[in-house]
Amino acid sequence: MHSDFEQIVKVEEETGIEFWLARDIQELLGYAKWDNFSKVIGKARISCETAGYDPSDHFLDVGKMITLGKGGQREIADVALTRYACYCSKWRPL
Repeated sequence: MHSDFEQIVKVEEETGIEFWLARDIQELLGYAKWDNFSKVIGKARISCETAGYDPSDHFLDVGKMITLGKGGQREIADVALTRYACYCSKWRPL
């Protein structure tokens, strides 16, 4: 799983900060449904804050364009996660 995780890392150009899109890692962490994983992310945000960190530094709500069946596109909700946010999400089961 570690190598799969590292293969999908993205890097923010200006800051060099590594991040992952939640929808890209949800299945790696064992979540087939976005609704279930988004609840875990919500709990992870709380854990992050409880640990004394600002969740907005680690969890950024973003949109992601997907292609629909007939070639159209639509924006869906996603979350950009720092490595710390991924760690918090991994250890926050439902």
